[in-house]
Amino acid sequence: MKLKPDWNPTKESIKNSNIFKMMQKFGFDNYQDFWKWSITNKETFWQETVKILNIHLNKKYTSILDVSKGIENAAWLKNAKLNIVDSCFQNNENATAIIFQKEGEEIQKITQKELLALTNKIANGLLKLGLKKGDKIAIDMPMTVEAVAIYLAGIKAGMPIVTIADSFTPNEIAIRLKITNPKVIFTQDVLQRAGKTIPLFSKIIEANAPKAVVLKVSDESISLRKNDIYWNIFLSDNKKFESVIQNPEDIITVLFSSGTTGEPKAIPWTHTTPIKSASDGYYHHDIHKNDVVCWPTNLGWMMGPWLVFASLINKATIALYYGAPMGEDFGKFVQNAKVTMLGVIPSFVKYWNSSKCMEKLNWNTIKCFSSTGEVSNPKEMKYLMQLANNKPVIEYCGGTEIGGGYVTSTVVQPNIASIFSSQALGGAFVLLDENHQKSDKGEVFLIPPIMGLSTKLLNRNHFDVYYKSTPTFEGKLLRRHGDQMEQLENGYYQAQGRVDDAMNLGGIKVSSTQIEAIINTLSFVKESAAIAVAPKGGGPSLLVVYYIESTTEFSDKERYNQSKNSIRKQLNPLFKVTDLVKIELLPRTASNKVMRRKLRNLYEQD
Repeated sequence: MKLKPDWNPTKESIKNSNIFKMMQKFGFDNYQDFWKWSITNKETFWQETVKILNIHLNKKYTSILDVSKGIENAAWLKNAKLNIVDSCFQNNENATAIIFQKEGEEIQKITQKELLALTNKIANGLLKLGLKKGDKIAIDMPMTVEAVAIYLAGIKAGMPIVTIADSFTPNEIAIRLKITNPKVIFTQDVLQRAGKTIPLFSKIIEANAPKAVVLKVSDESISLRKNDIYWNIFLSDNKKFESVIQNPEDIITVLFSSGTTGEPKAIPWTHTTPIKSASDGYYHHDIHKNDVVCWPTNLGWMMGPWLVFASLINKATIALYYGAPMGEDFGKFVQNAKVTMLGVIPSFVKYWNSSKCMEKLNWNTIKCFSSTGEVSNPKEMKYLMQLANNKPVIEYCGGTEIGGGYVTSTVVQPNIASIFSSQALGGAFVLLDENHQKSDKGEVFLIPPIMGLSTKLLNRNHFDVYYKSTPTFEGKLLRRHGDQMEQLENGYYQAQGRVDDAMNLGGIKVSSTQIEAIINTLSFVKESAAIAVAPKGGGPSLLVVYYIESTTEFSDKERYNQSKNSIRKQLNPLFKVTDLVKIELLPRTASNKVMRRKLRNLYEQD
C-alpha cells in the first residue's frame, strides 16, 4: 500500500527551517544523507549543536564525548563546568518567557527578567531554609509559573529536583519520596480544574511527605503541620543569585518511569540531558526564537522538563493554561496566546474530534503540532492538522531515560498522519526480530552513545536494566528500549506498541505488574494479567484485565466497578479499565512468565 502524504513542505518552509540551516552548513541537500552524517559524525554533530544552541559553559569541555569507560557510560562535555539553567536565560530580558492563563481569567505574561528574578528569590529562599548543594527538593504541583521557577531555582542552586505528577495517589507519592528522600516538597493547597477543587496538600500529608512549602490558590482553610510553611513566607526578597557551577554529569532532576516491576525506575537527568531536549525542539519541532510553545503536561512527566528546556534554551516562550486542555477555553488560550507549536497526547485529539469544541477557533499561528505518549490514530491526526489549516504533526516517541525522542518527524519531509518520518538526529536504532535478526518489524534497540541517554538509575542496576543480555549489532553494544516499530516501504516508521510489560495509558507509562498488584487484592480475583490493546483503526491503548476467579460472589458489573475504582484510587485516577475478562488459565512460558502478547492476540481476535 502506497502511503500518501497529508502535508508537503514548500521550498520556502524548508529553507526557513532549523534543520535546513544545519544541512546547508555541512553541504547537504538530502535530509536522509544529513541524518546519516549526524550519526556517523556524532562528535561533530553534537559539538555544532551545543554551539548553535549557545549552551553556556563556564569551562569548555576537553572533548565533546568520552567513551573510555564504555559506550554504556558515555561522558558528554568531558571536563566542562556549567549550570544548564544559565542557558535558559539568554533571550532579551524583556522577551516573554511564559504566557499563561488561569481558568476564567485574562492571559498574563512574565518576561525573562521577571522569571529570572522569581527563580533567584526561590533559590535564596532554599538557602534560607538551611538547604545546601546536593539536597533534593520535590515538586508536586500543576504546571504553573511558580512550578517552572521552582524547578529552575533548585537546579540553579545545585539541588536536584524530584518531580511528582499532581495526579498521583498518596501511595504513589509516598513510593517516590521513599526512593529519593527529599528535604522539602513544594505543593499547592488544591488543584482548580474545570470548576472543580481537587485536594493536593492533603495527599502530601497522607504520603507522609517532608516539610512542605504550600502555595495557597483557594479560599479554603487548611491546617499546616508544625514544620510546613506558606509560599509567601518562604519567598526571599533577594533577586540576585549566582548559579552553582557543576560537572556535566551532576544530577539536576529525578524523574520516574515504569519498568516491568512494581516500583518505578528513578531516572536521573544531568546537565547534559536538556541539550537533547533542546536539540529535538530545535531540529524536529523547528522551534525558533520568540516562538510560543504549548504542551499541556506536568513536571512529573518528562515532557514537563522537556517543555522548559526545549522552549527556554531555544529562546522561545512557554505557554501554560492552568485548566484542563479539553474544552473550548483551552482552544481560545491557544488562539489568543498565538501558539506556534502545540503538543498533544492523542487522547486530547480524540475528545476534540468527538466534541467539535475547537472548530470555531483560529489556530493559524500554529506552524506544527506534535504528538507523543500514546499510539495515535491517523483519522484523528488528520483532523488535528485541519484545525490549523493543514499543518504537520510531528510524531514524537522517546523516553524519560533518553531526555527526548529516538524516532520522530521533521518539517523538511512529507508528513503522513500517525507515521514517524525519521530516526532522531544524532541518534540511531535498529529493529530486531525474536531471533535478534535485523527486521522491518521488531523490537527497538538503541545504538549508543546518544546525547541524553541515562547512564545510571537510583534504585536499579542500570546495566542490567538496559544492556544485560542484549544482542550486538555489527559489533556494537545495543541498548534495549521496549518499543516495537515497523519500518514501512518508504522508510518511515509506524509504532506497534510495547514488547515488554509496560504500557502507555492516557500518555502515562505504567507497568502491567503495578496494575496487577492492585487487581490481585480484590476478593474475587485469584490471579490477573493486565494488557494494553490497540483499538481497531489505531489510537490510544485500552486497558484490559484478564483474571482467574477465586469466588463466584459479585456480579460482572460489581466486579468491573471494584476493579475500576481500585485502579483509580490506588494508582492513578486517569487510568480507565476498558474491559474485565474472566479466564480459566493464564497462558505462560516454560519459565512461568505470563504471555501477555498471547492475551493481546486472543483479545484482538474476539
